[in-house]
Amino acid sequence: MTRYLYSLLLLLLSPFIAFYLYQVRGKKNTGYRAHFGERFGRVKNKTTKNSIVMHCASVGEVLAASPLIKRIQHAHPNERLLITCNTPTGRAEIQKQFGDTVDMCYLPLDIAFAARKFIKMVKPKLLIVLETELWPNLFYYAKQNQCPVTVVNARLSEKSYQGYKRFASLSRQLMKHIDVLASHNEEDSRRFIALGLDASRVQLTGSIKFDIHIDDADKLKLNALKTQIGDRPVWIAGSTHPNEHEQVIAAHQLILQKHPNALLIIAPRHPEQFDPVAHILSSENIKYSRRSSSYEKDCQVMLADTLGELKFLYGGASVAFIGGSLIERGGHNPLEAAASAIGVISGPSTYNFSHIYPELMAMNGAILCQNEKELATQVTSYLGDVQSAQTLGQNAFTCLAKNQGAINRTLKVINALLEQ
Repeated sequence: MTRYLYSLLLLLLSPFIAFYLYQVRGKKNTGYRAHFGERFGRVKNKTTKNSIVMHCASVGEVLAASPLIKRIQHAHPNERLLITCNTPTGRAEIQKQFGDTVDMCYLPLDIAFAARKFIKMVKPKLLIVLETELWPNLFYYAKQNQCPVTVVNARLSEKSYQGYKRFASLSRQLMKHIDVLASHNEEDSRRFIALGLDASRVQLTGSIKFDIHIDDADKLKLNALKTQIGDRPVWIAGSTHPNEHEQVIAAHQLILQKHPNALLIIAPRHPEQFDPVAHILSSENIKYSRRSSSYEKDCQVMLADTLGELKFLYGGASVAFIGGSLIERGGHNPLEAAASAIGVISGPSTYNFSHIYPELMAMNGAILCQNEKELATQVTSYLGDVQSAQTLGQNAFTCLAKNQGAINRTLKVINALLEQ
């Protein structure tokens, strides 16, 4: 009964959701208007049936899951993968990472008829979802069609747990449809079990986000970037959001008082924020260059207005601020910086990575700041003390290396389900 009420509510809200995606989000990013039928379960006829379906919400999840997806392709060369996502940037990253070696589409909205149509048309042999993409109708219809469901790299923050707990009956039904949950750690596992997941279905695999590395192609781009920038103090702010761009830029203006030659690389989280950040910089009379065009040596800020480059851009700095943390957003992945042995500074909001930050901080690879003034003070200090910045970065890399191996453990889970 609870799922029926949930489905009815979503059905009633679907015109408003469609309007929001097509008109509001589509106005900022026209990619939301493309392939719109997929939002309602309409899959291309050429999409391979009986494939492995893997869902990655957006670009960050695609990047994190890419090594695992490539391992699945290598281990099961005769299986076709359908990679789903929710955003145009995620879709673009799938295309960039895998080209025609996989099928891709948007995951349908979790409206009953859309989820049912999607599962009926694709007939997946295995449904893999990343992290906390928990959809009652998707899971229900997958199980109705004898498709195993696994959640990998599973995490559940205390905030999310409290939200699911408010809908206890629906959460219990949802948990019954999960065959195996590959969890970050025991704390996350306990939260899923408290929501009704059978403890026997839980396996501790760690976070695949630790299994990150900089490939040779990115290293070449990084070397070119360093040559372009030359010998000047550099810090980077990755994955920043509205109301946070301004704080980062204000911090940089304070830093320039101590380090007049300092360069900030600012990488907004979403492409629709590239131009607004450029406008902020112009209004503050700050000299800036765009990553997508020519670099001017006297610029004070480089606006990273390209996609898929953040992982190696971190390596061009002495220290990295991780966005989504000076606002109540929960933060973004600090391990992309750690992979290049770049130390991490974060704001206080880190709940999305509560499985990573405690250990990163315990190993002195990351520090927290509370506001733009503290951010400016910390960056100023590290730009003036090369040895301290290198130590912070090496500690971050050591933490990363210590926790690797989750992909191998997760692949065993997936292999076992495919062999059933």
